[in-house]
Parts: sequence; C-alpha cells; structure tokens
Amino acid sequence: MPDTLTVTDNRTGKTYTLALHDGNIRAIDLRQIQTNPDDFGVMSYDPAYTNTAACRSSITYIDGDKGILRYRGYPIEQLAEKCTFPEVAYLILNGELPTPDQAQDWNEHLMRRTMLHENVKKFMEGFHYDAHPMGMFISTMAALSTFYNEAKKVLDPEVRKLEVLRAISKVPTIAAYTYRHSMGLPYVYPDNSLTYTENFMNMLWKMTEPVYKPNPAIARALDILFILHADHEQNCSTSAMRGVGSSQADPFVATAAAAAALYGPLHGGANEQVLRMLDEIGSKDKVPAYVAAVKNNKGKLMGFGHRIYKNYDPRARILKWAAERVFEVTGRNPKLDIALELERIALEDDYFVQRKLYPNVDFYSGIIYQALGFRPEMFTVLFAIPRTVGWLAQWEEMITDPEQKIARPRQVYTGKALRDVPARP
Repeated sequence: MPDTLTVTDNRTGKTYTLALHDGNIRAIDLRQIQTNPDDFGVMSYDPAYTNTAACRSSITYIDGDKGILRYRGYPIEQLAEKCTFPEVAYLILNGELPTPDQAQDWNEHLMRRTMLHENVKKFMEGFHYDAHPMGMFISTMAALSTFYNEAKKVLDPEVRKLEVLRAISKVPTIAAYTYRHSMGLPYVYPDNSLTYTENFMNMLWKMTEPVYKPNPAIARALDILFILHADHEQNCSTSAMRGVGSSQADPFVATAAAAAALYGPLHGGANEQVLRMLDEIGSKDKVPAYVAAVKNNKGKLMGFGHRIYKNYDPRARILKWAAERVFEVTGRNPKLDIALELERIALEDDYFVQRKLYPNVDFYSGIIYQALGFRPEMFTVLFAIPRTVGWLAQWEEMITDPEQKIARPRQVYTGKALRDVPARP
C-alpha cells in the first residue's frame, strides 16, 4: 500500500497501518496502538525534538548533509551576493522578492518607523551602566507591548502587518541604544535618509560630525551578516517564538521570548566561544598543538560542527569572503590567520572529516564583529536584529496555520506511583 507505514505491536500481535504525510507519520496516529481500551496509547519520546516536526513551513529549507540553505527556494549564496537585507526580509515575510517599486515602498515603510517613543528611551536609561546589552534588548522588546496595545489583536491580518513592520524597524534602534548605553555614550536618533544597515551604523558610531558617512564596504558586510542570520528553520529561539505565539501572545512579547532563548550560550553565544578559543591558541604556529590536544580530548574545537549541518555550513563560506573585505577597511585581525590555519588543518585531518566537523557560521562572524569594534556581549544582539525577521515570519505562518494549536507537549511520567500521606499524630 503506497504512502503508508505498517506497524506490528509485538505485545498484542496487532498490526496498524499509519498514513504517511510528506513522508512522515502524524504522532497522534500512534495513539491507536493500545494494549487494552484503557491504555492511553503509544507516544513518541523525543528529547530536544531531534526527530520531531512540530510544524509545516514554507520559509526555510536546509539540507544539512549537502550544506544547503535556502530562503523561500532561493540559495543563500545568491541572496547574499545579489540582494540587500531589506529585500531578503521582504522575501522571507511575503514569499517573493520585491519588485523595484515594492522594494522602495517597503524601505520607506521600514524607515518611517525607526524612531522609539521617548518613554522607551527613558526606560532604557534606567538600566545599570554595565547592564548586559542582550538583557536590555529582551526587556525593551517586551516593553514595546505596553506601547502598542493593539498588537494583542493577533488574529487581525492588518494589525499583524503593522506590528511586524514596527518590530523590524525598531530592532536596530533598540540594539544601537544598548550599544551606546554600554559605552556610556549619548543616544543617536535614526537618520531615515540612510539605508537600513547604514542607519544602524549611524546610530552606533556617529560622534560629533554633523552628518555620519557610513563606509560602504562595512555597510555591505553588515547587510550580508544580516542576510545570513535572518532565519534558520526550527531552532531553539524559533521554537520559542512559535511556542509562546501559539498562546496568541502579541508579537513583541513573543519576540522577547525568542530573544531570551537566543541569549543562551549554546545558541546565540557560540561565536564568542570561538574568539575565546582563538585567544587561547594565541598564534598560528600553535594551531597544530591545539588540534592535537582536541583529538586527545583535552580541548574543544569551537565553531566547528552543527546540529543540522554535516557538511561545510554555506554561511561560513560567505563570511570567510566577507571577513577579507572588512579587513581591507579595518586592518587585518590577527585572529583570522589563526582561524584560517585551524580550518585548513581540520579540513585535512581524518579525525575531523570522519566526524563531519566543518566550520559553521559562528567561526567567522565573531572575528568580523570584533574587527568592527564590538565587544563580545554585543554579538547576540547583532544576531537578534535580522533573526527578528525570521521569528516574525514563523509567527505569522503559525498564526495562520489552521492545524496549529496552543503548544502543549506530552511527558513520560517517571515519578512515584499513587501513595497516601501517612497519618500524623
């Protein structure tokens, strides 16, 4: 029988036919497999959801074995080469690349909403001088929910469209304010005559000059970084966005929840760990000794390997090229030579090849961010700016999917059986 799976329960000898949908079974169909009428039925047990699809999505396609990443069918390599970040954001949200007129209209809508309410600025001023920028980012995103009460009408498509615009427009402003706060510098207001990334640079780095003139090479590098980080399928933070959004929470608090997941060192903080590793190695000539130590379980190779990719992360190839362009402006970061030597040795060593430990996006992004003058605590905030686009696209897809309900995973109970509280004197 085509498109079905036959399962035999060896406990009872019964056989069940399960329908396959896009090559997968629906977990709820396992519930019919019972030993008796009172049996709850079989569930799938999958810690960390390593083999469970929680949704159907048309946004991002990844083939980890082949090193493929596509947004809405377009290869990431072509998007990074030919498109701007706002164009890619439009694609991710709307399903198609914008026409020239649509791109101009989209940019105008984005730039028109870059300003933050003055009370939001005062809210951010209340953080301690050494507050972590990511903590400020998360808190401020959640606070926007109180400034745009209509955002709670998540079933209204026009409201959703407006709030998505607001969020994507304001995240660079929030991020830049967290940076200026951490540096003890006055805030810089948006300049809507600039592009999305140029305006972000203006809010980051403008000092006393009357008009900030962004370096085009740096602006393009940031554009590429933003494109590469815009979405990455059902990762930890995206799952958090969908999970919180499934309760029909508004997009600002859902985005704050997703950013909180990104804040964790196992998710958004990996590029900082790469820099620490390169600092530990110290110089190019010490790379072979470090690699030998890793092979003897006396160290970790950070920035290599990925939960999904079992091949060279396509984003890492692009960032390797972008790093060279950035260093033409900033001066060469000596860490790049260490990284290149580490990559060369690891890609030729059977120990790493057999384990499919290839460079991932974190391997080069931290080096670029550091060359631009960012401290490691800002890295995850920079990650969150473009990923907000992916989060909101996934949220919109979830809200409009008739199959989706409030998230409520099952558990396998392993606690005590029924027992009575002992009598007390």
